[in-house]
Amino acid sequence: MRILLSVLFVFVSAACDRAPASSAPLAASSATPATAAADPLPSWHDRAPKQAIVGFVGRVTKDRGPDFVPIPERIATFDNDGTLWAEKPLPFELLFALDRVKALAPQHPEWQTTEPFASALTGDLANIIASGEKGVMAILAATHAGMTTDEFARDVQDWIATARHPKTGRLFTEMVYQPMLELLAYLRANGFKTFIVSGGGVEFMRPWTERVYGIPPEQVVGSSGTLKFEMRDRVPVLIKLAEVDFIDDKEGKPVGIESHIGRRPIAAFGNSDGDLQMLQWTMAASGARFALFVHHDDAAREYAYGPARGLPDTKLGTFPPELDEHAKKDGWTVVSMKNDWITVFPKGKDGTHR
Repeated sequence: MRILLSVLFVFVSAACDRAPASSAPLAASSATPATAAADPLPSWHDRAPKQAIVGFVGRVTKDRGPDFVPIPERIATFDNDGTLWAEKPLPFELLFALDRVKALAPQHPEWQTTEPFASALTGDLANIIASGEKGVMAILAATHAGMTTDEFARDVQDWIATARHPKTGRLFTEMVYQPMLELLAYLRANGFKTFIVSGGGVEFMRPWTERVYGIPPEQVVGSSGTLKFEMRDRVPVLIKLAEVDFIDDKEGKPVGIESHIGRRPIAAFGNSDGDLQMLQWTMAASGARFALFVHHDDAAREYAYGPARGLPDTKLGTFPPELDEHAKKDGWTVVSMKNDWITVFPKGKDGTHR
């Protein structure tokens, strides 16, 4: 199912150029830089994960220390869905695709009785997934193929500026994790270059990651579709095609890192079995290294799913018992959202945390 959704993400997002940031990075305003605060990670409880992060950063930045890492080699990679922002009840990029179907439905009355469009219009995700790659491709071809990159960029910007999470009512860009915003700022304050390496679509993320995370478009690695150069009315454009170019998930993540970054990370952060190979690749080299999984076990403030540690198996973004055991055996850090984070999301408009 995860690979099928990655295919969906490819086509939803395979066509948008860098869009100008509309405001200062949320990360910069929501997380206090490490150099300006006694506690660089104020939203983290003083428990083992926070101590491990601070200890690692201290070792690799200690000049002439045995674990010192030069600044050009301080590369940190982050998964996006479920690691930097929420991914339930559905990956937000999938919700964007379904909203596109609804927006175009008046132009296509036949969709009311034609699958998988009828299921998309009623929100029947299970039936869409059951339609397989053929059904997903039909949705994507009908709603996005043939669009220019500029057209798609505008669609993403318009949607992300107004669409809200069905459970919290927040903008999706407000469903980012405050502790991870602080971590990004802390690493950058200590000479790290931070990258997103996500199974999601690269061009879906690039219009807003700089504003929200402080991560510019050129530091976003993701799944992608095929683009085609054309001249339209004597104007050069890029057109998205209904073809997969690259899936940046599981085994694809180390490939994406090597192809787009060209340096092996010394720190990697994920939340699911789709991130395992990225963490394995990071930890396989010599020298000081750090790997961390975010475990979603806070049903009150966010969501709780596993199936590790007896939590529900949602079949998407899964953290299975085998992965939990793998992390314990190899000494990787596992963050309990419930126990290790003081707050989950940034302050809302009412000034309260969650």
